[in-house]
Amino acid sequence: MRKISMVPFLAASVWLAGCASQPPGPSAMRSETCKATSEQEIAALFDRWNQSLQTGDVHKVVANYAPKSVLLPTISNTPRLDAAQKEDYFKLFLQSQPFGRIDSRTIQIGCNTAVDVGLYTFTFAKTGAVVKARYTYTYQWDGKQWLITSHHSSAMPEK
Repeated sequence: MRKISMVPFLAASVWLAGCASQPPGPSAMRSETCKATSEQEIAALFDRWNQSLQTGDVHKVVANYAPKSVLLPTISNTPRLDAAQKEDYFKLFLQSQPFGRIDSRTIQIGCNTAVDVGLYTFTFAKTGAVVKARYTYTYQWDGKQWLITSHHSSAMPEK
């Protein structure tokens, strides 16, 4: 009777076990430093955005948005995915001289991210129109400043 060596089988077992999915060890984990922030700082980001509207300069408004961000605007059915598309939207929006006011909000803060969700009212100086809307802003800290990564705004239904 011939003896079979167990060494190749053991080596194969160890190799296969190493290929199995395992949680990453400390050397594979990524460390991230979280920006210390507060609800007041996140709330002030809407004020920064609203003040940029008051300038009438689309470039200043769009500067609030991260390069890879999404704008789902109030008065357009077209998602705005890049700076040029956002500028196109804000050219029309700014013509009516909008001013926003927060009516109610909830802020959630994560590690280098924040979400501001609530209701706001826009008054348009040029026409006198008043529009109540829902909003969601998501923000991300880019190492220098908070930028909008997504902004959804939709007019409130009549009832």
